[in-house]
Amino acid sequence: MTQLNRVAAAGRLTPANKVQFSFDGKVYSALAGDTLASALIANDIHLVGRSFKYHRPRGILTAGPEEPNALVGITRDSARHVPNVRATVQEVYDGLSAQSQNRWPSLAFDVGEVNDVASPFFAAGFYYKTFMWPRKAWEKVYEPFIRHAAGLGVAPTEIDPDHYASCFAHCDVLVCGGGASGISAALAAGHAGAQVILLDEQPVFGGALQFETEAEIDGRSGHEWAQASVSALQAMDNVRVLSRTTAFGYYAQNMIGLVERLNEHKSDPSGVRERLWQVRAKHVVLATGAIERHMIFANNDRPGIMLASAARKYLNHFGVLVGRQVGVYTANDSAYAAAFDLKRAGAEIAAIVDVRESIADALKDEASALGIDIHLASGVSAAGGKLRVSSMSVERIDGSGTAQVMPVDAIVMSSGWTPSVHLFSQSRGKLRFDDAKQVFVPDHYMQDCASVGACNGAETLSATIEQGLAAGEQAAEKAVIKVTRGKSKKTSISITAVEGGSWSGSYLGPGVGAQNGKVVKAFVDYQNDVTAKDIRLAVQEGMHSIEHVKRFTTNGMATDQGKLSNMHGLAIAAEQLGKKIPEVGLTTFRSPYTPVTFGALVGHARGPLFDPTRRTPIHESHVHVGAVFEDVGQWKRAWYYPRAGEDMHAAVNRECKTMRTHVGIFDASTLGKIEVVGPDAAEFMSLMYTNPFLKLGVGRLRYGIMCREDGFIYDDGVIGRLADDRFHVTTTTGGAPRVLHHMEDYLQTEFPHLKVWLTSTSEQWAVIALQGPKAAQILTKHLPDMDLGKDVLPFMSVRDGTIAGVEMRLFRMSFAGEDGFEINVPADYGQQIWDVLMADVAEEGGCAYGTEAMHVLRAEKGYIIVGQDTDGTVTPHDAGLGWAVGKKKQDFVGIRGLMRKDLVAPNRRQLVGLRCVDGKTVLEEGAQLVEDTDQTPPFNMVGWVSSAYWSENCGAPIAMALLENGFERMGDRLFASAPQGEFVDVEVCSPVFFDPEGTRQNV
Repeated sequence: MTQLNRVAAAGRLTPANKVQFSFDGKVYSALAGDTLASALIANDIHLVGRSFKYHRPRGILTAGPEEPNALVGITRDSARHVPNVRATVQEVYDGLSAQSQNRWPSLAFDVGEVNDVASPFFAAGFYYKTFMWPRKAWEKVYEPFIRHAAGLGVAPTEIDPDHYASCFAHCDVLVCGGGASGISAALAAGHAGAQVILLDEQPVFGGALQFETEAEIDGRSGHEWAQASVSALQAMDNVRVLSRTTAFGYYAQNMIGLVERLNEHKSDPSGVRERLWQVRAKHVVLATGAIERHMIFANNDRPGIMLASAARKYLNHFGVLVGRQVGVYTANDSAYAAAFDLKRAGAEIAAIVDVRESIADALKDEASALGIDIHLASGVSAAGGKLRVSSMSVERIDGSGTAQVMPVDAIVMSSGWTPSVHLFSQSRGKLRFDDAKQVFVPDHYMQDCASVGACNGAETLSATIEQGLAAGEQAAEKAVIKVTRGKSKKTSISITAVEGGSWSGSYLGPGVGAQNGKVVKAFVDYQNDVTAKDIRLAVQEGMHSIEHVKRFTTNGMATDQGKLSNMHGLAIAAEQLGKKIPEVGLTTFRSPYTPVTFGALVGHARGPLFDPTRRTPIHESHVHVGAVFEDVGQWKRAWYYPRAGEDMHAAVNRECKTMRTHVGIFDASTLGKIEVVGPDAAEFMSLMYTNPFLKLGVGRLRYGIMCREDGFIYDDGVIGRLADDRFHVTTTTGGAPRVLHHMEDYLQTEFPHLKVWLTSTSEQWAVIALQGPKAAQILTKHLPDMDLGKDVLPFMSVRDGTIAGVEMRLFRMSFAGEDGFEINVPADYGQQIWDVLMADVAEEGGCAYGTEAMHVLRAEKGYIIVGQDTDGTVTPHDAGLGWAVGKKKQDFVGIRGLMRKDLVAPNRRQLVGLRCVDGKTVLEEGAQLVEDTDQTPPFNMVGWVSSAYWSENCGAPIAMALLENGFERMGDRLFASAPQGEFVDVEVCSPVFFDPEGTRQNV
């Protein structure tokens, strides 16, 4: 298989290292190190895909991540298909299978191209107007058509079988970009002793030095110097070098997101596919380079038309000629180097067409020596051909003379360079417009970073390297690197040949508009088929902000994020408005810089690990007896324990009844636990909770309410005072992290004068709740040296002790309204103590009960669950917990909120109980309450049901609700909504349904 465009002795790939790949089912040969784009060009394939809207033939435009056209699907097997892969960055491996996209039935003949003929109906903004009428046609006509047409590639249908990794890293200096400036910065910082990470998205470092042939650095070619320098960096202990790694996002406090591709270039897909890096750097050096801009002329999207820098890279790095008869169209000096390199490699240069009126004599002389014609003050008005460019029409800019049609099989172009400021903008840095260069460059920095090289506007290699060296040295100094005098090494680099040239250039050539009465397409945004005409139309339609122009036309909204099109869109809009470019504004550069796979972001968090699963130390004992589990946040909690022949309701009824008549055991390990320690611990607790804690005695417990600043209930729990300076705080299961954060926030911002330390101990303690009439009897067997009498250990007390040889912290308290205990033991011993107690519970006719029974038992006593019986707008008074607010307290979090008139208004929703009049219907949680059913919708709703259960102990359904002015409505009859639009008669009552006197827990 002959590679028609491979040039002998050109490029840096090894001819002997051949691989095979397929494109649209046909097998071709390539060299190891090729990208799919370079391999296709080597095989003289220029038609690669079809455009999104018009289905026009498209080829390879660039040689890097900014590629908008050459998007293909890569298939490894039935489960591994990745759409919209840029052929310019996809490395070829043996057996690679690529498919073109967005075409049917074939790439060469696509029936969708009819859209190109109908393009006058698809002008910018047509979708805002077309789909408004008739309204009923949306679901049946428009939406199915749009969904079918949306997207370019075909999404995979099977579960992703690949593995992904993630890691966190810290460094003194992070250098994003492995070109001349980035390597220089890394060398300077590394020699100064800083911990450095250098990364580049390419497999080979060097950036523009991969195609630059004139530069000579330290006596070597630019590319050789880059490889030698990277090897030196890799040998340093304080430097980490990452290739095939993209910095896709710049976040707060110098956090940079990276994705490292580990096997996208390998035949064997096993192992880790990608690694997500989250790097926190003291200083960031942005060496992200610049992106060459295309010229805008009629049919500038024909296959075979590409950027001049891309043509140079394909030739000088990959050894591939992009054409045999090449036209060059430019507005700056960069394309001349491409023309000269192509000519020396054997291509014929039809002409260099330059919109400028004059150029440097050196360029003229070299072109003359190579026999290349230069057409100054001229432009390419149109390209000929369809599936591949076949000609270019050259005209004078002033319109004089006649157009000259030149046969070509490729056109390389350059209208200048745009600094790649995406990451800088993501850091919230502010840009400045350079009038001389007609580009935006970094100006005001919001984070500790520096931009160097082409992304900072440097036009010469010497300036690029000097900026890199200076930034690397300064970054090392800012990182406070202390090195012994004489050990640090100052980096110097000698440059003996430097390329340079003008950055600025014209965006538009002649004839962009109409030719011979026919509207032509001159593309600004290739991927979204946005033309110069579309930009002008947007302005005519009243879009004067570039953000509005962007959304009206979709310019810059494709996967390339406007890397090629943004500056063109700005220039055309500014021209149409008669304004300067900065006055039109600048669009936002959002992350990711280039597309990132969901797999890289998700990492291990999928399938069973989609959300981390937490199990209590007693989990296996629950499994052993057949517990059914429910997910409570991240916790797996025993929901109920069915016995033979029991459904959930029967099991819960039995558990509730058994606990009240005998004894029940419950796993409460998921409760949040925080230790508050310090000489000011009591004062801090008194400020954080509504209750008074200054006079709480050592060894005593108190139920506490925590409010937000606005006075609404935030969390609740039982707090034990273990010593004068130590409290054991329990929180709700779901509230543990936010309560700790809430406390820490106030401690650091509002009460920094208090000497208090907070420690989460949720994972350290397993908690076993032993509740019921026989709880004390069972526990006494295992605590022969502890008196459980009510005079020694009364209700709401805490003691330290040992149980079965294990240290414990014993609370006498109950969330079920019975005499009960919560036994806190080190987590490692939780299952052991549970099994010991469970055996005694079973012997006494008791049972284990789960979370559903716990909910019923607490509702029988009117105890609230924060988040279920509160909704973020409930105060302690609303919940019937006004007694828990210290009457003499001068300050606590939420005190001012509770003083607001609207929070003490009589019509507030207050927690009450509900009895169903029929004595059998269990209400729906969330059911709305109305005063009468003889209303015309919408009904006037006066409250809602927060908790509703069947209570076996009460022999009736019970419910709790938040009802307007509920405390004053005892005995009132209301109606609760039910499914199918029905209503249930209910009576307002006290929320305490069982043992209202509380005699059972105060034994």
